[in-house]
Parts: sequence; C-alpha cells; structure tokens
Amino acid sequence: MNISVRFFLGYFLVLGLTAWFVLSTVTDEIGPGLRLVREEAQVDTAHLLAGLAAPDLANGRIADGNFSKALHAARQQNPGALIYGIRKETVDFRAYVTNANGIIIFNTENRYIGEDFSQWNDIARALKGEYGARTSRDDLSNAASSWMFVAAPIVWQGERVGVLSFGKPTATLNPYIERMTGRIRSSGLVMLMISTAVGILLTAWLIRSISRLIRYARDVSAGRKASPPTDGGSQFSELAHALAAMRERLEGKQYVEKYVQNLAHEMKSPLTGIASASELLESDMPEAERQRFTTLIQEQARRLYLVIERMLQLAKVEQLQQLEGHQTLDLAELARQAVEARREALQKRGIECRVKCESGGICRGDAFLLQQAIANLLDNAIDFSPAGSAIDITLEKTPDKLILAVRDHGEGVPEYALPHIFSRFYSLPRPASGQKSTGLGLPFVREVAHLHGGEARFGNHADGGAEAIIEIAADFLAANP
Repeated sequence: MNISVRFFLGYFLVLGLTAWFVLSTVTDEIGPGLRLVREEAQVDTAHLLAGLAAPDLANGRIADGNFSKALHAARQQNPGALIYGIRKETVDFRAYVTNANGIIIFNTENRYIGEDFSQWNDIARALKGEYGARTSRDDLSNAASSWMFVAAPIVWQGERVGVLSFGKPTATLNPYIERMTGRIRSSGLVMLMISTAVGILLTAWLIRSISRLIRYARDVSAGRKASPPTDGGSQFSELAHALAAMRERLEGKQYVEKYVQNLAHEMKSPLTGIASASELLESDMPEAERQRFTTLIQEQARRLYLVIERMLQLAKVEQLQQLEGHQTLDLAELARQAVEARREALQKRGIECRVKCESGGICRGDAFLLQQAIANLLDNAIDFSPAGSAIDITLEKTPDKLILAVRDHGEGVPEYALPHIFSRFYSLPRPASGQKSTGLGLPFVREVAHLHGGEARFGNHADGGAEAIIEIAADFLAANP
C-alpha cells in the first residue's frame, strides 16, 4: 500500500470517527435538551396556573369557577401554529388540583376525583414546598403515552392550600426531535462529503508531488534532462533541491570520469601518429617524405583541436538541464544562414542545397545552439553527398511540433550503424576522403533537440540517401509576427 493511499485512509478514518462521535453526541442530546427546555417552561406555567387557581380553590369553586372554565375553553382551541415546519392544531395539556392533603379535587379530564395523589412525586414534593415533577405513562407498554407533570403549590393568604400539577405529553416533542436530528444528520453528511472531497484533493496533491519527485528521480537515474519540481510545498521543494544538488555532484564526478576516459581514448591515436612522425623527422630522409610526415603531424594536430573543441561544446550542452534564455527566432532563416556559410564547400563539390521551408517556422529557443546543430547536420550531408548531387532542407510545422529535415542523396547509412549513430565518437568513413569525423556532431544535435523539448532522429530515406531530423516541441513554438 503506497503512502498516498495510507494518507487518505488515515485521514478518512480520523474524519469518519470524529464525524460519527460529534453527530452521535449531538443527536443523542437533542431529545433530552428539548425535554429540559419544555420542563423549564412547564415550571413557569405551573406556577402561573397555581396563582390563578388560588381564589377559586379558597372559595370552594375550583371545579366550576372561572379557572376551570378557562382551562376547558383553552383545550378546545385550534392554535393553527407553524413551528419549525410542523403545524400545531391542538392544545395539549393536562392539569389537576389537589387539596392540602393531596386529594384530587379538580382534573381537566374529570378523572381520579377524590383519589389520594399525595404519594406521587410531583404532589408529595410540592406539598413540602419543594420542586416536584414526574413522568408517567398512560399505557405502561407504550413509551409514546408518557406525560411529564410539574407541580406548584397553591398559596392563599400565605397558607399552602393545595397543589396544581401541569402536564404535557412527551410525544408532541417527537416530530421536532426527528426533524432536528434529520437536519443535523443531513448537514453532517454534507460536511463529511465536503471533507472527503478535500481529503481527495489533498491526497491528489500529495500523489502529484510525490509522482513528480519519482519521475524526476527516474529521469536522473536514466540520465535524462529534467528540472527539479518546486511547486509541491516547502518540504517537497527542499527535497527536490536536495535531489538536484545530489544529482549535480554525482553527475559532475561521473561526467569528468567519462570524458577523461573518452578524451584519452580519442587523443591516443592522433598523439601516437604525431609522436611517430616526429621521431622519423629527426632522421635523414628525402624532402618529399619529410613533407608528408609534416602534413601528417598538422592533420593530427587539427584533429586533436577539433576533438577538444567539439567535446567542450557537447559538455556545455549536456550539462544544461534547460535553456538559460529564450528568444524568438526563425528556424528557416537559421537554415539559410547555415547554407550561406558553407556556400564555398558546396560549390567546390558542385552540390546544390535546396531550402524548402514553409511559413510558420517561428519558435522560441537558443539561436546559437540551433544554428550549430543545423550546421552539423549540413556538414554531415555535404561529406556523404556525391559530387554534383543535391541536399534538401525542409521545414514542416504540425500542431504539436516543428520538424527540420536535412536529406542528402548519397548511399545512405549501413543498417548496422543506425543504432549507434548518436553515440559519442562513433563515426563512419567519409566517401570522398575515407577519414572519420570526431563523432561528436550528432550527439550535440540530439542534446540541442532535447533542450528544445524535442528529439533528433536519423535514418535512411525511402527514396535514397540519409535524412537527419530535428524536432522542436509545441511548448517552444511561437505565432508568426
């Protein structure tokens, strides 16, 4: 199980447990809370009614006086109230009055008259001057038949002459409890869904940041150019910079070792030729031989200079992870400039160079590097073209890239050489001279293409000859001015 899945599961588990605990606590407290609120209101009502009942009780008219008539009239009313979305159309209450001994002498339902209620909790405590309340069921097997009674002493001229107990059915609270519970659960579910979505977004962000670091590490291990991701937060950025610093140090060490080995290998042959020729020059020999060996030394010295120069160019390009600067340029114009710079070499061998570039070759990039890359491809095409033939340079723009192709009309490249054509120091003999190049030109072209988000390809054309291609990615394309 990867870290992103673990993070999401841990987040969801903590969130789920917290939401369940909060919702469970809130919904469990709704019923008791509403009952407490109702009890507090019943206390006030009981004392109010006790005060109103006192005159009739003192005058012996509690059963047929104004107090009794008012309660019976109230129970017949239709309030027509809309409370919290629930309509109330009946007045639901009960009230009974006892004398100072706890004997019922009035009941809104005309029940229990003459019975002794002095042992009931509400009456017993109220007769003692304490707070009295009780909950009882009309049907012992039905919880919905419960009524809550709150008692208040009836005082007349400073003397406790009886008790009034005021009751409300608990079942009338159930619709409000259910509605509030439903709304809280719905709100909790919405919050849980929102929190889950936030968790998914956080997990996706974490996965993206980690995935970018993984891709960067894989690019590093594969030797591909890549920029360290720095948009995943401070810690991810620090880790990316640490990886980049480690990469630079490791690559720097490996790069030096590799290039020292390659340079030593490539310089060994020219140096051996120079050393051998210089030893022979110390002896007496005909002037023609002396001139031949002198020419050999000069050629090998030029080869050494060219190898060192090309290696320095390639090393500089390979160390770049991205272009140091962009400028808007015309790739077709760079191709024409490269052809013009080699006009003498083309005329010397009678080669016609045809530039067929469509409009829309505008891109952003490094003009010097691209010009050098085109020049390398053109030099190769000149070397491998038969005298009197032609070289075609074409430029094509597609929705996702810009393609520059340089094709000669020679014999093409042997199949065995194609897989190695971009390898450093790999070169084929030139048909005209039989000599090899440094083998660093095409690797340089490939690195320049990579820096411009594209690729370099080389192969034999279907109609004959070899064709080299540089691609520039869509990110580097620019609209024509």
